[in-house]
Amino acid sequence: MRDHAADAKVFKAFCDANRLQILELLRSGEKCACVLLEDLQISQSTLSYHIKILCDSGIVVGRTEGKWTHYSISDQGSQKAKELLAELTCKTACSPSDCACQK
Repeated sequence: MRDHAADAKVFKAFCDANRLQILELLRSGEKCACVLLEDLQISQSTLSYHIKILCDSGIVVGRTEGKWTHYSISDQGSQKAKELLAELTCKTACSPSDCACQK
């Protein structure tokens, strides 16, 4: 049985302009939250909200160093998102007699 709630968390990560900007910034490598704040010009609470969604999805991981957290794109989370999209959008072949849409 699919965990649709967990799947939705992955796609939620891609459904906001701020989160897409964060991902774009992280493409070049790990970034401290302070750098993300400067580049995005958003409040710390707004960044925390979006980072939580990205981390909950598994697409982004954080590493704490002192009082700052450094974020990066998770290779494993990114691969999982690609596989999930492919799986959910793959058309399966069915014969017209078995297909519910033909009845």
